[in-house]
Amino acid sequence: MINILLKFRRCIKYKMWRRWQLFHATDFQSLMYPCFTFCSILGIFPYRINASTFETTKQRYILTTVITCVFCLFTLIMLYGIDISGTIKYDNTFITIKRNCYFIYGLLIAIVTYIMKDLRMHLLQNIMEISLILSPNSYRKLSRLIHAKDIFGFFFVVGHMIFCYFLLDFDNADKILVSCIHLIGFQTDMLYMNCVCVIKYCFKEINDNLTNLRKLVVNDNPHLLRGIYHARRNPFLLMKLKALITQHLMISDTVQMLNTVFGLQLLATIVMTFVELTFCLYLYIICLWNAYMYGYHTFHDVLLVTALTYQFIKITLTAWACDTGKDEAIMVGITVHEILNDTIDEQIKDEVNKI
Repeated sequence: MINILLKFRRCIKYKMWRRWQLFHATDFQSLMYPCFTFCSILGIFPYRINASTFETTKQRYILTTVITCVFCLFTLIMLYGIDISGTIKYDNTFITIKRNCYFIYGLLIAIVTYIMKDLRMHLLQNIMEISLILSPNSYRKLSRLIHAKDIFGFFFVVGHMIFCYFLLDFDNADKILVSCIHLIGFQTDMLYMNCVCVIKYCFKEINDNLTNLRKLVVNDNPHLLRGIYHARRNPFLLMKLKALITQHLMISDTVQMLNTVFGLQLLATIVMTFVELTFCLYLYIICLWNAYMYGYHTFHDVLLVTALTYQFIKITLTAWACDTGKDEAIMVGITVHEILNDTIDEQIKDEVNKI
């Protein structure tokens, strides 16, 4: 019966998906539409959504494979020219180290993203399944954050890359490759952050349902001596509890899969963010010193400030999403203990202990 209801909801949501509106998401697909679109443009989203099911097509698979191979080959050629043959030279060792970090980071992200493409498809499918429990109000709140972050963030990065392309004195191949690395890294980070936010709201929905259930349990206790009332009431509470337990297990399994898919990428992003912040701060201090000593400013100061702001906001949003998601998961455990303390019904206690 539950499976039939879920399938019915999928069909309804699939029709609603066709009426996508900015900041007014109605389901997981419309919520992730900007992110999926940008990932498809970059060639890191080899999936299509057919009747609320993620699937890989042969054409998209080949396109992703070709783009990944060309990108990795191009990156390896650049690393070879910098570190082995010496045909690519920069003005100082500082820039050489920075470029090595960029290219190694881009190579790692591209390879991990390609290897994890099948597991990532299953992850997105699972998140879409568990997100069916979310209310329309939750989707509206999520869409304001996710759509704004994905769209404005993407065009900010594109604008920054165009600005750098015309101001910085590097080879065109170098500029194009670094721009691609920035965009791919940004989109994979946004995809991870979006998944975390959806899972966080799923935990919140579970916690709200448990809180409402706790009120029913508390109200039910004074009537426990009334046999007929209790016989009718108790199966209803147990049925709701079992449904919540199933949902909680699905969400917990999805969290484990999320850590597997994005764990290495997240580690690389954190390391690269702190490397970028360190380099930008160093260069900005030099620019401030030059401005103090010689009294002039350059457009490089603006580039450094925007780069610092971008990296700081990105790492802050990632940390915020993970931390608030963890808090919602902890709140579920707290609510469970409150239910255990408030009820004397052994059947309810046995079911609650499964969460």
